[in-house]
Amino acid sequence: MSSQDIPEEKLPAERAGAVDVADEKNPFADPGLPPHEHRVQDIDERAAKRSERAVAMLFTLSMLATVAFIAAFVAVPVDKAVYVWPLGHVSALNLALGLTLGLALFCIGAGAVHWARTLMSDVEIADERHPIEASPEVRAKVHADFKQGAKESALGRRKLIRNTMFGALTLVPLSGVVLLRDLGPLPEDKLRHTLWKKGKLLVNMNTNEPLRPADVIVGSLTFAKPEGLEEHDHDFQNEIAKAALMIVRLQPGDIKDKRELEWSHEGIVAYSKICTHVGCPISLYEQQTHHVLCPCHQSTFDLSDGARVIFGPAGHALPQLRIGVNDEGYLEALGDFEEPVGPAFWERG
Repeated sequence: MSSQDIPEEKLPAERAGAVDVADEKNPFADPGLPPHEHRVQDIDERAAKRSERAVAMLFTLSMLATVAFIAAFVAVPVDKAVYVWPLGHVSALNLALGLTLGLALFCIGAGAVHWARTLMSDVEIADERHPIEASPEVRAKVHADFKQGAKESALGRRKLIRNTMFGALTLVPLSGVVLLRDLGPLPEDKLRHTLWKKGKLLVNMNTNEPLRPADVIVGSLTFAKPEGLEEHDHDFQNEIAKAALMIVRLQPGDIKDKRELEWSHEGIVAYSKICTHVGCPISLYEQQTHHVLCPCHQSTFDLSDGARVIFGPAGHALPQLRIGVNDEGYLEALGDFEEPVGPAFWERG
């Protein structure tokens, strides 16, 4: 059915527009807009209902695709591959996520386009140019036009379209939220703990042998790792980044901090090697002053006074590990660090 088949009295009223007539004084007159062609949805409510159902179906399909996206993200294994001609073997997870998210976004766009082309008003309106600054009359006209446009969009009357559109637009952002889970494993409380615990031997990083007190001489700097942590372990880098230890032997009389002295063994103190500024490994030791220096930004810590910061951008002292000696005479940890190691963790919670 077309608009030509409908009696004129049933057609929607035309909007009036000024039309100029060309003459000698005005040879370039505005001819006006061409006659408006009515759509079948403008004159047949059954056709409008069909379009409404089509738009609602597209929005509903978008919602189902978003749910399928989330289900695929949870259910499809990361290492699963499928053969797709002509692409060959591709990741099943990437394929599922791409298809479902693409379908969800396409259906929202297609539904909005179909809604605009079949149900929203398509009457062209000509308006005269006006100054940039809007007058009160223009502002009032804009508000009136907006209300008229909202009315003609049938958003309030076409509740099926409205509700399904809101549903689709509400669910689609969940795809992005779910993708945030793929940034990596949840940290839980891993940053607050290291491999050090009561009974763990201090192993020399260079010799890979357990340390005895006699191996650490006054004025020396030794680096240690927890017993059982080997370089070929798949998580070695992650664990050593938290558990790396530096060991210095001082004269007990040179130790100013009471807790540091209690946590040491015969002047041997163990501190985290990880700088509290940006996490660089500390490697420079000044024997006469008992200061250790971070080579990245020159943060300086006093190992004779609780490893407090005496210079540089670091904001916190180095965490100390409480140590002792086991029955076999080897240095061992008496627990984990009491505070998290690494840069700015205190500010992060």
